[in-house]
Amino acid sequence: MTQEYHKHFDWEALREEAARTAGEEPFLAALLESTIAGRNSFAEALAALLSGQCIFIHENADLARAVRQAIEADGAIVDDAVCDLEAIVEKDPATNSYLEPFLFYKGFISLELYRIGRQLWTSGRRMAAYYIQSRSSQLFGVDIHPAAQIGRGIFIDHATGIVVGETAVVGDNVSILHGVTLGGTGKETGKRHPTIGRNCLLGAHATVLGNITVGEGSVIGAGSVVLHSVPPHSLAAGVPAVNKGRISITEPSNSMDQIFDDYVI
Repeated sequence: MTQEYHKHFDWEALREEAARTAGEEPFLAALLESTIAGRNSFAEALAALLSGQCIFIHENADLARAVRQAIEADGAIVDDAVCDLEAIVEKDPATNSYLEPFLFYKGFISLELYRIGRQLWTSGRRMAAYYIQSRSSQLFGVDIHPAAQIGRGIFIDHATGIVVGETAVVGDNVSILHGVTLGGTGKETGKRHPTIGRNCLLGAHATVLGNITVGEGSVIGAGSVVLHSVPPHSLAAGVPAVNKGRISITEPSNSMDQIFDDYVI
């Protein structure tokens, strides 16, 4: 992910927006104060959001400490979260500010919970990672295994029904619509889930199964079932999916263009 995803985000502007919104909507004041306005950095705000009572059944000091420690142990978590916010604002025409996705978009929140779980998983705290995965799945309908490898600048739109398996790999700047599954094909072991290249667009309810690769800059049509690798910069669609040919758009995840010739995904 290039540094272009850092040129717009401004932590102080986010705090000011939170304070202004608290004045306009008093019933949100406590939430905004505890998560943003009362925090000294974006890292603190992210930790407060991801350990908040609205997410976990039993909010306690140990849980909040685990989230903070994960963020402190892996500085990329904060950097990745900023990239994810930038991606949402740039790609989603329904988004008007950074405050909206930070507080309310389950695609963003569940993705950042995955990042916490991933850090816990790689540091040997697997039961803690599973707990965060389970809670995210219960609340948001997003089930991402903490061992999966996901890049930055990820846009998960609507988010409901997302499944990402243990050995899945997702590159930077990928856009994923609701209902997408990156799964296996059976009980095989080892690398058994897909690898999604950079800049891909995965249409709603697309299913990609097995140790296959979707090449960089490709588009998977809505409702498609992909069982074989897809070349870079291609459109694959259908059940089972077939290669419809190359596409001219180099970064479909940015354009979010879902009309190619006569085929609508």
